[in-house]
Amino acid sequence: MASMETAAEHERILREIESTDSNCIGPTLRSVYDGQEHGLFVEKLDLRIRNHDREIEKMCNHHFQGFVDSITELLKVRGEAQKLKSQVTETNKHLQDDGKELITSMEELQQCRIQQRNIATTIDKLSHCLPVLEMYSRLQEQMRLKRYYPALRTLEQLEHTCLPRAGQYRFCSIMAENIPKLRTQIRDTAMTQLRDFLESIRKHSDKIGETAIRQAQLQCSLDSSISTQPRALIGRRGRKEAAALTDSGGPGGSPASEQDSGILDVEEEGEEDEVPGAQDLVDFSPVYSCLHIYTVLGLRDVFENYYRKQRRKQARLVLQPHSNMHETLEGYRRYFNQIVGFFVVEDHVLHTTHGLVNRAYVEELWELALSKIVAALRTHSSYCDDPDLVLDLKNLIVLFADTLQGYGFPVSQLFDMLLEIREQYGEILLKRWNIAFRQVLDQDNFSPIPVSTEEEFRHYTSLFPLQDPELEQLPFPKKLPFSEFVPKVYCQLKEFIYACLKYSEDLHLSSTEVDDMIRKSTNLLLTRTLSHCLHYAIKKKNVGLAELVQVIINTTHLEQCCQFLEEFISNITNVPPDMANATKLYGTSTFKDARHAAEAEIYTNLNAKIDQFLQLADYDWLTAVQGGGTVAASDYLVDLIAFLKSTFSVFTNLPGKVAQTACMSACKHISTSLMQLLLDPEIRQISMGALHQLNADVKECESFARAGPVAGFQGDTLLLAFSDLRQLLELFTEWDWSTYLADYGKSTCKYLRVNPHTALVLLEKMRETSRKNNMFAQFRKTDRDRQKLIDTVIKQLRNLIAQHHA
Repeated sequence: MASMETAAEHERILREIESTDSNCIGPTLRSVYDGQEHGLFVEKLDLRIRNHDREIEKMCNHHFQGFVDSITELLKVRGEAQKLKSQVTETNKHLQDDGKELITSMEELQQCRIQQRNIATTIDKLSHCLPVLEMYSRLQEQMRLKRYYPALRTLEQLEHTCLPRAGQYRFCSIMAENIPKLRTQIRDTAMTQLRDFLESIRKHSDKIGETAIRQAQLQCSLDSSISTQPRALIGRRGRKEAAALTDSGGPGGSPASEQDSGILDVEEEGEEDEVPGAQDLVDFSPVYSCLHIYTVLGLRDVFENYYRKQRRKQARLVLQPHSNMHETLEGYRRYFNQIVGFFVVEDHVLHTTHGLVNRAYVEELWELALSKIVAALRTHSSYCDDPDLVLDLKNLIVLFADTLQGYGFPVSQLFDMLLEIREQYGEILLKRWNIAFRQVLDQDNFSPIPVSTEEEFRHYTSLFPLQDPELEQLPFPKKLPFSEFVPKVYCQLKEFIYACLKYSEDLHLSSTEVDDMIRKSTNLLLTRTLSHCLHYAIKKKNVGLAELVQVIINTTHLEQCCQFLEEFISNITNVPPDMANATKLYGTSTFKDARHAAEAEIYTNLNAKIDQFLQLADYDWLTAVQGGGTVAASDYLVDLIAFLKSTFSVFTNLPGKVAQTACMSACKHISTSLMQLLLDPEIRQISMGALHQLNADVKECESFARAGPVAGFQGDTLLLAFSDLRQLLELFTEWDWSTYLADYGKSTCKYLRVNPHTALVLLEKMRETSRKNNMFAQFRKTDRDRQKLIDTVIKQLRNLIAQHHA
């Protein structure tokens, strides 16, 4: 059983050796040698080899005849091969001889082909290099002509298109190295032109603004269909050109200006019917060119920041007014022109550059400018004291505001400031009219105006609304009741109203607002300025009673004309005077106050004159009683009465109450002064003779009062002014003490107005006189009795006073 397995194993190994590659039989043979039956295996292997040898031999014997036949055929072929070889050699020789010319021709053809290929290559290379050279030449020409934006576009095309196609040549390398330098040169040159442009518009901004303001004035006078253009100060032609400059995409549409930046000659290039705008005055090509160049270079943000920064600096310079700007209107005009010119340029740049400046930036600049403008005008206008200059300044500000409003800038603050300046203008007007009123008052003769012809009368009635039918019926020559002061003041009032109206024009105010402003200003003129001037004239030294009387007459007529002033204001403002909110004029109260002041001054001056006469009084207080005859009135009092008569004769044109009050006041003042003179503490002794003299003077005064120096008094009303003095003198001259003491305190008392204190003082002065005179006549019985009687009366008066107080 084991031998069968071994034999089967050996058989398997032999089959494996036969069928396996010789490189892989190592493990198989190792398994044989590892076993115990390798000798048996060798035998089997030899047996298998002999079997294969027998099979090979059988096969060789089977194919031997064919092999021999093949050798025989091969030997026959060898001879034929030798013949063929000799023929091929001969043919090759003939072929080599014949091919030498062909080879020579082929070599020549090859050389021609190489030359042709080189020529084609050269042409191809030149076709790539020539555009580079041509473009570089064009670039140089554009740089020479200062057409920097097309030069930059050419440079970009040369760098990104032409040079890559041309290949790596030395001149291309040189050009490539020069491109950054050229780009920097273009950028720096464009920036230099921009700086020149900015400097130019800074210097010429006043000319730009002057043209813009002039065009705004022209627009106001054009038809509404023309004046409704969206941008009044920029011409149609300039808009289209600017739009074409910015909208074009190619180099041909770029703003390649060959002119220096600055002010252009608009008279040569402008149309006759076209008012020049900012684009006609200013060459904006440096801005457009620099903007395009920096945009192509990818530096647009840098350019925008630089432009805005420089313009902000220029704005601060433009907004800084000169220190003496307030001295002349030209200073203000130059200031406004520069500001308008600045914002006209910015508005044009805003609408033609698509983003170099935006609306927010322009509005920010305008807010800055507006605050500085308002502050500057408030400061400088405060120095102005000429109303004409303030009015011209107002008109200039209105034109300035309207011009910028046409560009869409908000200007409400400027009009608010104009209302503030309106208050200042009003104060300046009040100062000027104060001088005018003073001059009128100083030049007035305070006399009624004589008119001798109808023309003169119509002249004055045209100046002042006189309503007096009786005066019109009087024959010539005749006198107007008032002096030159009245028509002159009335004309001055109307001129003041016109001056206020001039300022209110073009302020976009309603008729009601204008009417209110004029009425308030006129009220200030009446209540402050004119009232002060009238009081000044009334209180002035050396003003006579006749002048004061004329002042009263004048103010009466001016008071009556206030309604005509109301109508005059209503007519020029088209506001009915009966509107509920209409401000009323205070002229009536002003003239009433002035008249009352003049009346009071008349009373004061009249009393002062009376005091001057009373100072001339020279009474002999110790004079004895004159025996027989009538005592004559004192000379000073006679003169005083004569003065009063002449004075009151002038009062005929005064209102009745004024003349009556003046007359009553004068009489009371005389009575009071005489009473004070009688009771003067420095006068310690008074004789009966002095009382008789004083009684005569009082009678003279009473005679004057009875004569009725002023019409309008009822009965003996004027005599009441002397009643206190009259009863006191009668009590002493008649020595009616029994009646006085018995009836004191009764309503029917004859001496009702005699005060016991006054009687006591006067009686003590008489006692002193009696004592002194009777010092050496004490032995006379009558004198002793009189002295006792005086002492008794004094005692009774004191008891009466004590009882009255109790």
